[in-house]
Amino acid sequence: MERLDGKHILLGVCGSIAAYKAPLLVRLLRQAGADVRVAMTPTARHFVSPLVLGNLAGESVATDMFDERIQQGGSWHIHWAHWADVMLIAPCSAQTLASLACGGCDTVVACLALALPRPTPLLVAPAMDTTMWEHPATVRNAEQLRRDGAIIIEPEEGELASGLWGTGRMPEPESLFRQLVQVLSSHSRELRTPHLGAIASTPLQTAIEHDRLTAEIELAQLKAGDVTRLDGKTVLITAGPTREALDSVRYISNRSSGKMGYALAEAARDRGAHVVLISGPVALPQPDGVDIVRIESARQMFDAVLRYEGKWDIAIAAAAVADYMPADVYSGKLKRNVLGDRIAVELIRTPDILGELGRAKMARSVLVGFALESSDQLDGGIEKLHARGCDIAVLNAFDVPDSGFEGDLNTITIVTFSNGQIHRKQYSPVPKRVCAEYVLDDAVALLRRKQDPEAGSG
Repeated sequence: MERLDGKHILLGVCGSIAAYKAPLLVRLLRQAGADVRVAMTPTARHFVSPLVLGNLAGESVATDMFDERIQQGGSWHIHWAHWADVMLIAPCSAQTLASLACGGCDTVVACLALALPRPTPLLVAPAMDTTMWEHPATVRNAEQLRRDGAIIIEPEEGELASGLWGTGRMPEPESLFRQLVQVLSSHSRELRTPHLGAIASTPLQTAIEHDRLTAEIELAQLKAGDVTRLDGKTVLITAGPTREALDSVRYISNRSSGKMGYALAEAARDRGAHVVLISGPVALPQPDGVDIVRIESARQMFDAVLRYEGKWDIAIAAAAVADYMPADVYSGKLKRNVLGDRIAVELIRTPDILGELGRAKMARSVLVGFALESSDQLDGGIEKLHARGCDIAVLNAFDVPDSGFEGDLNTITIVTFSNGQIHRKQYSPVPKRVCAEYVLDDAVALLRRKQDPEAGSG
């Protein structure tokens, strides 16, 4: 990886589903040695948490012009703009693109872009559906920004959040990182104004010193260890549906796509964990850097889980396991002309995989269970998961939009059971990868309290 030691990067994050990639980009930049400050539009908070971005960047995230945490004599945006070697807006929504083109200051992101000194590069990575990207107004706004000196990072072609295929996807964080490296390597800061603070009043200088000290403390804490990391830990995840055979060609199953479990596997991998993914049959590519065990039936998943007994720190039961399976499986294909118009199939309970995980859970491990319920039965799901030994329950409803099986978004409620107390957090619809980050944040925090109570209480 190329190094960016000592470089100052402003990252603007706008309201787009692609915002879930922002934490990954911040982590890449920090790993390369860059200092990063993040600003978010109000709508971006629907897709990614300022807490996550602030923790990764090591500084408070700017979400409001008058946020007291970032004030520097009322001119914080000027100081941030002059601090930066480069500003990247990724993802950039159609709204922010229009605002930038006309010089608007309706959000902190647009305000920072307008405050940049002329020699400071501005990179813009639009992300939106194809029809919006190709609209004449958007084309005009992008061309105006090019004329103003901004670098437009063209969106890529692929599957979009709408489910359609076309141009509009934001490039992956690794691609954005390479473009930043290229721009910084060819850019000189000689025309920058390095002594802006020299004319500041005494109160402003005091505020700047205070913020610098705070940033140094946060940076030292970050270097001492990212508390959200899972280095050296093993995370066991079940994902996808199971198929319970009726005969040699037919089976009983459900609509699970496996997307939530696979998102959890990728998120845990990116936090440094050794990930074992026990997957039912899905139409998803295998995640890189993950040990995958492919199964078909609930019995096979149960046996796979048993093989890892005592070997995991966090187990996440995200699979949609069939509750029942045929008592007898016919060898060959059942014939309609033989069976007639109606058949009766005796069903028996499948093995209790979550119950087995709860039984095998060690005192210093964390078990996370998922439950799909109707919106008026979530409390029943909480009780069910708690009774089976879960430390954390993740609930989603099948009868509300952007929730449950198949889609790219999910609407979750996370319930943590700790020291006899129940903590409940409800989230708005977000991409499943963002849901995965929320789940892992709680799981890692609980794991730290279990394995190092002193650190967990600090």
